[in-house]
Amino acid sequence: MNILVTGGAGFIGSHTVVALAEAGFNPVIIDDFSNSQSRALDGLKTITKKNLHCYRHDCMDVAKVKNIIEREQITGVIHFAAYKAVGESMVEPLKYYNNNVGSLVNLLKAMQITNVQNIIFSSSATIYGQPDELPVHETSPVKPAMSVYGNTKQIGEEILNDIYNAKKPFRSIALRYFNPIGAHPTALIGELPLGTPNNLVPFITQTAAGLRESLTVFGNDYPTSDGTCIRDYIHVMDVAEAHVIAMQRLLSMEEPTFYDVFNLGTGKGNTVLEVIQTFEEVSGKKLNYQFGPRRAGDVTSVYAEPKKALEVLGWATKRDLRQSLEDAWRWQESLAAEVVEKEG
Repeated sequence: MNILVTGGAGFIGSHTVVALAEAGFNPVIIDDFSNSQSRALDGLKTITKKNLHCYRHDCMDVAKVKNIIEREQITGVIHFAAYKAVGESMVEPLKYYNNNVGSLVNLLKAMQITNVQNIIFSSSATIYGQPDELPVHETSPVKPAMSVYGNTKQIGEEILNDIYNAKKPFRSIALRYFNPIGAHPTALIGELPLGTPNNLVPFITQTAAGLRESLTVFGNDYPTSDGTCIRDYIHVMDVAEAHVIAMQRLLSMEEPTFYDVFNLGTGKGNTVLEVIQTFEEVSGKKLNYQFGPRRAGDVTSVYAEPKKALEVLGWATKRDLRQSLEDAWRWQESLAAEVVEKEG
C-alpha cells in the first residue's frame, strides 16, 4: 500500500519512511524543505534500497496534494509537516497558525476529495500544558497550551475529533509524543536542524563536536531534583515504528468512522542535566554548558503514561536514553567525517 508522508524528509518523517518501507509499505514523500534538507533523501535511498518518490510541495496547495494522492494511489496519510520550535512560535504566532493549522485543513480537503480516509496525525505532549499530575494519561486534562506551537497541536486534534463527531467516513489517530531524539543506527539519517537547533540533543552534539562554543540550559530554578526541566526522551525509531503500527490498525478497520489518541513515551522523565551527564558518559566528551533564564513556553515537567499504546497497539519503546544518545552522537560524528572528506 502507498502511504503519503508529509514532511517525510524531516527528522521524524524520514525515520518513519524507513519504518514504513521495512514493514512492506511504499512511502511517498511531500516536503517543501523549509525545515529539512534534501540530503536526507540520499540516506533514505541507501537504507531502504528504493527510489522513493518525493514531491517538493507545500501542503497548503490543495490541488497539488490532490494530484499527488491520485497519481500515487495513496491509501493513507501520515502528517508531520509543521513548524515545531516552541520559542519561535511565541514570537511568530501567525506563521505557526497559518502553517500548522492551515496545512492540516488543506490536506484533509484533498483527502476528502480523493476519498482517502486514513490519517495519522503528529501531535505532541505540549497539548497537556503544565499537568497537575504525572505521568500524564490520554485522559489527563488538555489544559491551556503554554505555547502557540502547543495550541496548534490542540487545534489539530480538535479538528479530527470534530470530523469524527460529524460521523464523516474518516479514520484518524493522533499520536502524542514527547521528546524524540537519536538517529537511525546506520548514521545515514538523523536530526539535521537548519540554523540554530531548537531541541536539546542536537545542541548537545553540536557543542560536543565544537560547532558551538557552549550550551545554554534554560533555567536551573525549577522545582525538580536538580533545578532543570524534566522531559520524556524517546528514540526516534521507536516513534517511527509506532506510526507504522497505528497506520496498520487504521487500514485493518471495518468501522467507517474512528478517532483515538495515544501517548508515545518511555513512562519516565529525565532532567536536562541528566541528559547532559549521560551524553558525557557515552561520548567521552566534556560539555561546556551554562545556565540561562527560563524560556517562554517551557513547562516544568512532563512525561507519559504509555500503557494505552501497549494495551491497544501492542507498542512499547525498545531503546533507552543511553542508546538514543549514542545514536545521536554517531550521527553527529558522521556529519563531521563528511565535512572532512569534502574538504580533503
